[in-house]
Amino acid sequence: MTYDVMKKVACTALALSLLTACQTDSRNQVLSVSESQVALRSMQSRAFDTTDKAKTQRTIIATLQDLGFVIDKADATLGTISATKLNGYAMRMTVSVRDHGAKQTLVRASAQYNQTAIEDPQPYQQFFTALEKAMFLTAHDAD
Repeated sequence: MTYDVMKKVACTALALSLLTACQTDSRNQVLSVSESQVALRSMQSRAFDTTDKAKTQRTIIATLQDLGFVIDKADATLGTISATKLNGYAMRMTVSVRDHGAKQTLVRASAQYNQTAIEDPQPYQQFFTALEKAMFLTAHDAD
């Protein structure tokens, strides 16, 4: 074998070993991200025992306003509501409403602070606690 051929073989072997290492790290990274995404999604989602999406959307809008948010956009057809809270900081929350089985509606909230997804459970817990109370009162026609 000539020196050039040996050099190419060595470079190819090195490149393959680096690619294999990257693939293993990438796979672990993807699995890690997937687990954190599942945990985040579970914080962001709640199912409610209602099929009335329009009433659910109205209740979400009222809840967001009660929490100090200003509604930026509401689309009944898509089932999305976007709002911003400007209380010393800019937090944006987008809430989607969709069917969940035959008797439930799924509400999913996604919050961002300075265009970075919020992974802290506290804002989601605060929103869903207020929404659950409002949904209960709405379901029982109480003000």
